Amino acid sequence: MTGDRILIEGLCARCIIGVNHDERRERQDVVIDIDLYTDMAAPGRTDDINDAVNYKEVKKKVLAFVESSEFFLIEALAEAISRLCLEDSAVEKVRVRVDKPLALRFARTVGVEITRVR
Repeated sequence: MTGDRILIEGLCARCIIGVNHDERRERQDVVIDIDLYTDMAAPGRTDDINDAVNYKEVKKKVLAFVESSEFFLIEALAEAISRLCLEDSAVEKVRVRVDKPLALRFARTVGVEITRVR
């Protein structure tokens, strides 16, 4: 497995997330960080997008998915995002962090972080 990775940091989306009744009525902000572990030797040599993970497409898929989701737990949202990222056969491993700002009074954010391997 390679140590090469693509970093997508601070991806902001709005979705239904939470277990409380008031959290199920209106979309809330979530902030997502994704590390895509992939071998970048070929795209580094060829300078060809066809040899690389297209991170713009990953971002578009993740945003579309998250914004239409209605999970109760950020853990479940993170798991679903990781599965979506691993659909790209060039991604060997993914780290996903999902933060839910303002989830707790007196805390800037609450977040979960998971790592999944193909």
